[in-house]
Amino acid sequence: MPQRPGTRFTATELLERLAGLHPDLLILGPADLQGRHPGEHAENFAGGVMAQPGSTAAAAALVSWCAAHDVAIVPQGGLTGLVGGNVSHAGEVILSSSRLNRIVAIHPEEMTVVVEAGVPLETLQQAIDAHGLTTGIDLGSRGSATIGGMVSTNAGGILAFRNGVMRHQVLGLEAVLPSGAVFSDLTRVVKVSAGPDLKHLFIGGEGAFGFVTKVVLKLEPQRPARATAFLGVADAAAALAVIRHFRDLPSVTLEGAEMMWPRYIRDGAALKGFDLSWLEDGAAALLIEVSAETVEAATAALEEGLETLWEPVGLKGGVIAQSLDQARKFWDIREDSGFYYPSIPHAPSFDISVPPTHLDAYVAGLDARLKAIDPSYAAYVYGHVADGNLHLTLIKPGPLPMDELLAVENAIYTGIVEAGGSFSAEHGVGTEKRHAYETFASPEKQALARTIKQAIDPKGLFNPGKVPF
Repeated sequence: MPQRPGTRFTATELLERLAGLHPDLLILGPADLQGRHPGEHAENFAGGVMAQPGSTAAAAALVSWCAAHDVAIVPQGGLTGLVGGNVSHAGEVILSSSRLNRIVAIHPEEMTVVVEAGVPLETLQQAIDAHGLTTGIDLGSRGSATIGGMVSTNAGGILAFRNGVMRHQVLGLEAVLPSGAVFSDLTRVVKVSAGPDLKHLFIGGEGAFGFVTKVVLKLEPQRPARATAFLGVADAAAALAVIRHFRDLPSVTLEGAEMMWPRYIRDGAALKGFDLSWLEDGAAALLIEVSAETVEAATAALEEGLETLWEPVGLKGGVIAQSLDQARKFWDIREDSGFYYPSIPHAPSFDISVPPTHLDAYVAGLDARLKAIDPSYAAYVYGHVADGNLHLTLIKPGPLPMDELLAVENAIYTGIVEAGGSFSAEHGVGTEKRHAYETFASPEKQALARTIKQAIDPKGLFNPGKVPF
């Protein structure tokens, strides 16, 4: 693993040197960070010094100073990252987007928006709702996940099967490079054929190539008239048949398709007191939502579709939400995906994708591979079935000893690349997936990434020790 840049300054020294660097730059020290929630990783604030620029110029001033003094930078957004990509260490400066929180311009006619990087997804969704628009991407962590963080991890989420991931929603962006220079490409059009599209270096780059400050996003029409159903399915193949039916209907739009394998749905529902009497024993659950011109039309299409599919697909039960509140309870079962952590602390979790038609074979093979390590092993399996993205959690407290963890990783990742999938679907690499990247990413891909990193950040100051360059 590449070494992090050396520690040149203590937190106190950094506070003294950064004070007054730019009028639009707020500097927080250890006392200011004490008591703040660090997000998904306890060590996110370990660096002890946080810079909060209120403008791109302030961010550039901070980065320029750090570049001149060989001080490493850890970019941070909403702290919802799950793979350790926001962890900081003594001597590093945390660069937070929290004060870059303005929606710069909404263009309803062209269905685009210009937004600063620190705006939470839900805040943006609420602002554009008045224009009958919505973002083309949605996440369970919408209340805290920021647009800049979503760009940096190439976030996926609930609508990826229809609209693609963050990479497909970004038209342009602005970012501060590791030198302190500003890369600005705030393009607002889809069609651009003017040389390499360099904004993609920052999308999925996890802060290794620069600090995103502004983003231009495509928007989608809002479809508020919806109907939601929970269905019992035997396997992913049955779920995909249901999904295909509703995607093919001209009168409705499929808004969500989430699958929960038997152990996940049973344990999650039991914890919440959710009635599963309608679901046959041993069945998985498929949560689907459709939209139409009216709620009545969406409900009718859902009812008619289920009647058509029931016997040919072999559905194992089903219930259609009779109110918005009931629909929210359906979604809560899926989106409260950390329900198991109180009883299984630090359970190892994974985020993979395979082509959807490979899901059943993958899950069956995974179960066999895990039990070959330890017959007591089992996993919670759930995820975005329509695009092949599975979230997997080993039902065992962690952290695991390294040799055991590597054996589990091998069981999780075996066959994924060969099937045309990815060992990380939407969570990124960070620190936790470094070994997977070095093992399963092609040597040529790794070498090219290191070459680009060396050209842009020769001192290795941006998010060192994370994304494996």
